[in-house]
Amino acid sequence: MKTYFVTGGAGFIGANFILDLMASGNGRVVNYDKLTYAGNLETLEPVADHPDYRFEQGDIGDGPRVLELLRAHRPDRVVNFAAESHVDRSIESPGEFIDTNVRGTFQLLEACRIYWSGLDDAERGGFRFLHISTDEVYGSLGATGYFTEETPYSPNSPYAASKASSDHLVRSYHKTYGLPVLTTNCSNNYGPCQFPEKLIPLMIHNALKGKPLPVYGDGKQVRDWLYVADHCRALQRVLAEGALGEVYNIGGHNEQTNLSLVQTLCDLLDELRPRAPLAPYRSLITFVADRPGHDRRYAIDAGKIERTLGWRPEETFETGLRKTVLWYLENQGWVDRVMSGAYRGERLGLGSKAAEAKP
Repeated sequence: MKTYFVTGGAGFIGANFILDLMASGNGRVVNYDKLTYAGNLETLEPVADHPDYRFEQGDIGDGPRVLELLRAHRPDRVVNFAAESHVDRSIESPGEFIDTNVRGTFQLLEACRIYWSGLDDAERGGFRFLHISTDEVYGSLGATGYFTEETPYSPNSPYAASKASSDHLVRSYHKTYGLPVLTTNCSNNYGPCQFPEKLIPLMIHNALKGKPLPVYGDGKQVRDWLYVADHCRALQRVLAEGALGEVYNIGGHNEQTNLSLVQTLCDLLDELRPRAPLAPYRSLITFVADRPGHDRRYAIDAGKIERTLGWRPEETFETGLRKTVLWYLENQGWVDRVMSGAYRGERLGLGSKAAEAKP
């Protein structure tokens, strides 16, 4: 049984990854998370008392602490989910994204390099560092075409730029020091336990409260949607069979405009939680000013991981979205509790805080 050191494991994708791994019985987990506003240990309550699970609170930017924990727990796998990840928030507070996604990734890599260098030959050969990134590093597509692993980086938001920087750092540690790394760049994830600042859970939350459903600009921005359980299965496949130093794009083959996505959500809610005698949920859709620098289209070519590792998504957009809506309808208490902190569902990303910030 391998030991996994998972950073950011109290976040959306990290928590789903840990729950899937623990359910398989194939791994011990050390969950290392700073517990920012989006980190939520309640999601991990099913495994909190499991003998093969341990939580350690901390920052990936604290290199000495990370190294101490690596030496104490001797992981075979380091899986890096830790990141500031919300584009609108990066427009408001870009410095936090540089601190975590760039400086933090550097400190994590340094700690892993020192730890890995001290292992014996067999342990070094079996060690893997998996870095989870985003398709947003590639920039924006036109009406046609897809991002491949060879697409030049062209990030357009502070978030995307910070993740692009972290990707380059990971690559450099493989090329320079031989650290056995793998990188994945995924499309938009959705599913259970996602913090309600992201599009799908925020729209569900607002709709159920009878609040406006804000759609940026004309709503025709296109995103490729990936169900989180499919993403977690892909990550396990990359860890098990991926070629060292390689990048794998992971997408769901589910392109949707933001407007059509919100309309589909409204129709599902009309079916599953009707507002009768009130108007249909679509009546809550409100067009608002677009996000600064809003990328028009993302679309992933996942052909490499499909051809070389045999992974394909199991959920269609229709089945995954229905599962997601049902989960939020059945877990409104979870939503209310995670929304009890500083975030209240307000509009972020207009740049007001960044404009006021001192250099």
